[in-house]
Amino acid sequence: MKKILLLGSGELGKEFVIAAKRAGQYVVACDRYDDAPAMQVADEREIINMLDGEALDRVVSRHRPDIIVPEIEAIRTERLFDYEQQGIQVVPSAKAVNYTMNRKAIRDLAAKELGLRTARYFYATTYAEFETAANNIGFPCVVKPLMSSSGHGQSVVKSADELSSAFDNAMKGSRGDVKEVIVEEFIHFDSEFTLLTVTQKNGPTLFCPPIGHVQKGGDYRESWQPYAISDAELAKAQEMASKVTAALTGAGIWGVEFFLTKEGEVIFSELSPRPHDTGMVTLGHTTNLSEFELHFRAVMGLPIAGIHLEHAGASAVVLSKEEKYGQLSYNLTEALKEDYTRVRIFGKPEAHVGRRMGVVLCYGDIADGTDALREKAKRLADTIL
Repeated sequence: MKKILLLGSGELGKEFVIAAKRAGQYVVACDRYDDAPAMQVADEREIINMLDGEALDRVVSRHRPDIIVPEIEAIRTERLFDYEQQGIQVVPSAKAVNYTMNRKAIRDLAAKELGLRTARYFYATTYAEFETAANNIGFPCVVKPLMSSSGHGQSVVKSADELSSAFDNAMKGSRGDVKEVIVEEFIHFDSEFTLLTVTQKNGPTLFCPPIGHVQKGGDYRESWQPYAISDAELAKAQEMASKVTAALTGAGIWGVEFFLTKEGEVIFSELSPRPHDTGMVTLGHTTNLSEFELHFRAVMGLPIAGIHLEHAGASAVVLSKEEKYGQLSYNLTEALKEDYTRVRIFGKPEAHVGRRMGVVLCYGDIADGTDALREKAKRLADTIL
């Protein structure tokens, strides 16, 4: 049995803990607030500000974990190098977490060091730099905080009149102590997709079938698997995903995001060194192993005999319509009247308008495609709250 310290205890962390507990591991879940989703299924909990390096040190010293699994961006990530030096496994690696928690590092690695096709971009720490960057990129452009999560602080700026509000929004949406924004070229893409990529300790890099997704305000709203893509486009995405994950090193699952243009150009967007929110569709019986089971096996160095598409599937998020401290009242009846449907409620102890509180998963025969499943999942998600 290994002791796992989970840094960040949201809905993705919760499913990882369930996978770990099913395999007999011991998990300590950390977050800045009590009763976070993963805490509800873990062995122990710690409520700390993970940007406080000394507080992190105390937790690591107290629990002496074998493995540290970061689940969110707002962590004092440089401390992870120290923990690796102490012999603790950091997932996927301290280098990977430090690079990917900051959009500047990962974007420069992808574009400048690895030569991957990305959107053109500039950085800005002041409004004057921001205004110059936006004018150089042109309109529309995309504005994001360098460090954020779930789309907080992201916006599409269509004209110079919107620059001031976009800059303020990005600064307010920044997580941690990094107050810097990235201004990106707006890619006129046909669609977006995620390639879940599994790097192993003692095996080849593996890929899940690609996942299509729709985001609003930078936050995931629906996803489906498989995503229709040509063999040549898929091969290009796999090549880029292999390059960037190999450069970052480590074992685990990565959510590598791409744009696909109408001309068939595959453009690297960003990646997360952990299970991806769009990958929750795998909880709907699409693949033989969910992304959380794959992540657990890769982290532990356990064999992954293969990844197989077993069903077509779609996911749609359940959004809160109110502000409330305490559990909401969920109506599961309408959704569960329909066959080939699953509902996952995250168990968040506090609701805000537009906050993700659950997900509806629908699946069916691969030959029937995903269009009807997408509409079904969205329709049923609207009945939960």
